[in-house]
Amino acid sequence: MTLEYLRDPGAGPAAPDAAAVASLAAAAGNLRVLDAGVASCRACPRLVTWREQVATDRRAAFADQRYWGRPVPGFGPEDAPIGILGLAPAAHGGNRTGRMFTGDRSGDWLYAALFRAGLANQPTSISADDGLELERTRIMAAVRCAPPDNKPSTVERDTCRPWLDRELALLRPSLRVIVVLGGFGWAALWPSLRTLGVRTPAPRPQFGHGVEVALPDAGLTVLGCYHVSQQNTFTGRLTEPMLDAVFTRALALTETPEVR
Repeated sequence: MTLEYLRDPGAGPAAPDAAAVASLAAAAGNLRVLDAGVASCRACPRLVTWREQVATDRRAAFADQRYWGRPVPGFGPEDAPIGILGLAPAAHGGNRTGRMFTGDRSGDWLYAALFRAGLANQPTSISADDGLELERTRIMAAVRCAPPDNKPSTVERDTCRPWLDRELALLRPSLRVIVVLGGFGWAALWPSLRTLGVRTPAPRPQFGHGVEVALPDAGLTVLGCYHVSQQNTFTGRLTEPMLDAVFTRALALTETPEVR
């Protein structure tokens, strides 16, 4: 998949505030237009300042590299039946490379698992031009800018939500399964589903690894998965077999008869 927003990062109008995000997201007729809008967004002052500061200061190991330093759009085909929802780009990962979960250890885990599942053509994701392609899978985030301490505020999450709302709406004809990495993404997903008119359980289902929530009226299933953060993978809270089992289940669910 060609990352068009990387070719022309100025192609989308820059959303200066939450109202503009909502307007531009709603008007995006396809994912290419949406990605360009995301990549140009400037609606959250704290996040804009942080992501650009990181891109200027840089980590010593990447001092010779030019950082992306912008919001990071989703990655994957426009007709994906599997969606993966994370928290936000990493300061020296996606914020550096311009692609979700690329250039950091969380990405090492995620893309290796996708490769083992047959959902990626290679097990590594180093840079946006490394030849990686996803099969039947699109990766998204609840917040599109790298946040300080990896902790977006609720206001920043809600300001960014129209991008996710529209991305899910554009994927809706093919989307069958959403794998949610971590509790933050889990909390962010349910309002977006309701915006799409999906009837969701009340109260909201509790997040947990392996939790499965069927939404039969919408032909969707939501799967919970511990985030591929170093905090989880280094401690053994999340293991490769656990991660593989989630994607095995996601693939199986795409083969079940669709109910709407």
